[in-house]
Amino acid sequence: MQRKKPSSIGLKILMAVTGILLVLFLYAHMIGNLKIFFGETPFDHYAHWLRTIGNPVLPNQWYLWIQRGGLTIAVIGHIVAATILYGRARKARPVKYAHRPKVQGSYAARTMRWGGVIVVLFVIYHILDLSTLTLNPNAQSGKPYANIVADFAPSRWYVTLFYTLAIVAIGFHLRHGLFSAVRTLGQQTARGERLARTTALVLSLVLVVGYLSVPFAVLTGLVG
Repeated sequence: MQRKKPSSIGLKILMAVTGILLVLFLYAHMIGNLKIFFGETPFDHYAHWLRTIGNPVLPNQWYLWIQRGGLTIAVIGHIVAATILYGRARKARPVKYAHRPKVQGSYAARTMRWGGVIVVLFVIYHILDLSTLTLNPNAQSGKPYANIVADFAPSRWYVTLFYTLAIVAIGFHLRHGLFSAVRTLGQQTARGERLARTTALVLSLVLVVGYLSVPFAVLTGLVG
């Protein structure tokens, strides 16, 4: 008996739902990062609190591992759905155009796949840099505020540059992704599309500015 393949509509819904879950996490994480502007003690207290969520029912850090597991499943589901849809789109047009007309669309739409790759690589780097502290030579366990200040110090400008490029790429990916998710989930009137496009742009800008405010605050001495 031949196994039934998932429908394209189902895959698009999976991409939309997992994408929204990831966006919600990005915003929650950004809000937590902004606590650094309240000073070292409040920020370190917040970081410690994250490790104790669920106590006494859950041992220390279990909540974080459950969250990471859920995010991993969401990322895998998002990537698998995108890969299958991309493969189906290519099969639907097996012969390349002799002269391919210029594609009308935003930069984000034309680079969506590469943006996704950049996002995944950045997440891996970010975990190794500020979670496991593997890539931060000046890191100290239990001192998250000091680790961020050391990571984005002026002498490590290349880290801030990479972080900036990655966050901007995430912003482009998010802008197109949010718009596509809203369309997939049913908002397809002309007015709805305009609202979705504007909302996606605003939310992406807020995310980019929120994330970049931390490294640039350290770089300029506002935080340190």
